Amino acid sequence: MQNHSKYKNVLLSIAYFPPIIYFSKLIKYENIFLEKYENYKKQSYRNRCVIYGANGLQTLSIPVKKISGKKIKITDVEIDYTNDWQKNHFRSIDSAYRSSPFYEFYIDAFKIFFSKKYKYLFDMNLEIIRTVISEIEETKNINFTKKFVFNTDLDDFREAIHPKNKIHNVPDFYINEYTQVFSEKFGFKENLSILDLLFNEGTTTVDFF
Repeated sequence: MQNHSKYKNVLLSIAYFPPIIYFSKLIKYENIFLEKYENYKKQSYRNRCVIYGANGLQTLSIPVKKISGKKIKITDVEIDYTNDWQKNHFRSIDSAYRSSPFYEFYIDAFKIFFSKKYKYLFDMNLEIIRTVISEIEETKNINFTKKFVFNTDLDDFREAIHPKNKIHNVPDFYINEYTQVFSEKFGFKENLSILDLLFNEGTTTVDFF
């Protein structure tokens, strides 16, 4: 049994179907703060997630409207629907996980994110995070930053949780291997989207944090 008493306040950036390490922090900590005043950063979990398909790892990225030459606040980033990325993402997720043990149990809760046209990336991602929290039957009070600061008294994982960073360098994170749909073919893949853990482990998801 882990001692969670030291896990008081955590600061996270918004993310699209966040990785397992993200939820490990979100579940452990008592007070969750999401960054609303940072500038949008490309090639991060803010608009992408990684799933495990028949051909190995697959990155799903949400296209966003570009404002050339300008920095843009994360809450002002608009989703680009020029191409039907929603259809493509859902097809990829369905192909990857429809044979997993808990796919049919959870997928209906997430279908709205592949049909509803959210204007802002932040708003959609926030609803995704809240939906996952609800589906794993946790209760979390989500707070938001009031301004941007580089140095904070909160446990800050805004930049540490990033596709290019090794998760072993992030404090207090370890996950036991679990059975994945294609693990016999490619082996166990760690720290994928929370969807991977949820569809494969279902009601025991929280036990991995």
